[in-house]
Amino acid sequence: MIQDLLLRWIVTALFVISATERGYCIAAGRLPPTDLVGNSLQALMAIAMAVMAWPGGAGLAATGPLLFFLLAALWFLAVSVGRAKHRRANAYHVMMMLATAWMYAAMGGGLLPAPHDVASADGRHGSSSMPGMDMPAMETAPGAGGTPPFFTGLNWLLTIAFAVAGAGWSWWLFVRRRTAPSPPGRVQAGIAAQAVMAAGMAIMFAVLP
Repeated sequence: MIQDLLLRWIVTALFVISATERGYCIAAGRLPPTDLVGNSLQALMAIAMAVMAWPGGAGLAATGPLLFFLLAALWFLAVSVGRAKHRRANAYHVMMMLATAWMYAAMGGGLLPAPHDVASADGRHGSSSMPGMDMPAMETAPGAGGTPPFFTGLNWLLTIAFAVAGAGWSWWLFVRRRTAPSPPGRVQAGIAAQAVMAAGMAIMFAVLP
């Protein structure tokens, strides 16, 4: 969940734009079954990320979506291995699906540890599972109830990866057009949607604890 309301709306808009473009692509053309499934998974991923930006979405059950996006990553991996066409794009979608699954795991899957002790009303610390017993104040190890460094490092790695991916999609859309024939409008819209989605993912991971 994103705390800042303006940033929350910006991220929501980015993912809604991405989902809308994927939905239009599905509705507008007769896609091969593989492309139909791929576009549908990308649209669902964009919707899921938009929902997770809000307090109500962040509190939803995470296990089902987590498993779903893990299976989606496996599907894109199988397509990437079995089909030479668009292999790099499909490999990128593997990363996106795994990142979405990780987001569900981090936000609602119980991966982030709870504090080791809880503060009582008089300011002392004691075990919440032993009512009626006062424990002496204890010093907790630094970071005992915080986010493990591995989680923080992985989130920032994903932030950088999606920021670079967004820049790469943007370069393909705006810079390469000067040296290569302009692709059809639907192709340009698809590239723009990928850049927008990558930007939304980068922001989501940047603000994740």
